[in-house]
Amino acid sequence: MKHQRKTWFYLFAAPVVIALILVVVVPFLYGIYYSFTDWDAVARGNFVGLENYQKLLQDEGFRNAIWFTVKFAVISIALINIIGLGLALLVTSKFKGANLLRTIFFMPNLIGGLILGFIWQFIFINAFSAMGDFFGSPGLKTWLSTTQTGFWAMVIVMCWQMSGYIMVIYISYLQGVDESLLEAADLDGATPWQKFWNVRFPLIMPGFTVSLFMTLSNCFKLYDQNLSLTNGGPYNSTQMVAMNIYNTAFVENKMGYAQSKAVIFFLFVAIISLTQVYVTKRKEVEA
Repeated sequence: MKHQRKTWFYLFAAPVVIALILVVVVPFLYGIYYSFTDWDAVARGNFVGLENYQKLLQDEGFRNAIWFTVKFAVISIALINIIGLGLALLVTSKFKGANLLRTIFFMPNLIGGLILGFIWQFIFINAFSAMGDFFGSPGLKTWLSTTQTGFWAMVIVMCWQMSGYIMVIYISYLQGVDESLLEAADLDGATPWQKFWNVRFPLIMPGFTVSLFMTLSNCFKLYDQNLSLTNGGPYNSTQMVAMNIYNTAFVENKMGYAQSKAVIFFLFVAIISLTQVYVTKRKEVEA
């Protein structure tokens, strides 16, 4: 009987494993190989060793894209988690209309990235321009035309889209907090802040680990909103890493070089993500 169960397990797992290997593992290994070639998507690439990786050391555009992406990710991750947790605390409070608010806050996550970007592009160009005329503020009329305001436009859109999704994750953990612990804290005279920081927050640390990982991965790999809002302008000053790699591959037709950028970017994000999970997991154990 046990042997039969194992047979059925392998039988049902095989299609998933085969699909994973064909769709993820094989392309990934091919990508690593092509990063050592001068492949241009037309002619068969010649093996050039570490030449592509050596070029990266002098590629100022790639370094600027990484720095811009890191700044964007750090600020967006912090804001999304703060807003998401705040919304979760709000809608888990016992008041009429809490369920309606959950739906409203989650709805932006249902809109596709490109469509969302074009909607907000209209807002930043037309609505902000009208506000600039009304209040006599020229800065509002060129919101997507400068590096600084373009950066904050992308942060605003990212927070608006993802905060509701992160809210749902925090809600699931907040609802699992034992009410008797909060009642005991009330009897001890704890303030609302003390109850949150000393009772609730340690118990929702697993949710914090998941939310931090989700926001980190989404912020670093962002492309669609970058394309629809600023398209990397002005002068590639708001170009994120994903767009830099895409342009290298499909605009400049340097597929091998773009793949070397992708490999470095993968290692960079993997190290940060694994470090984040390790650190926050340790906090869960301590909690």
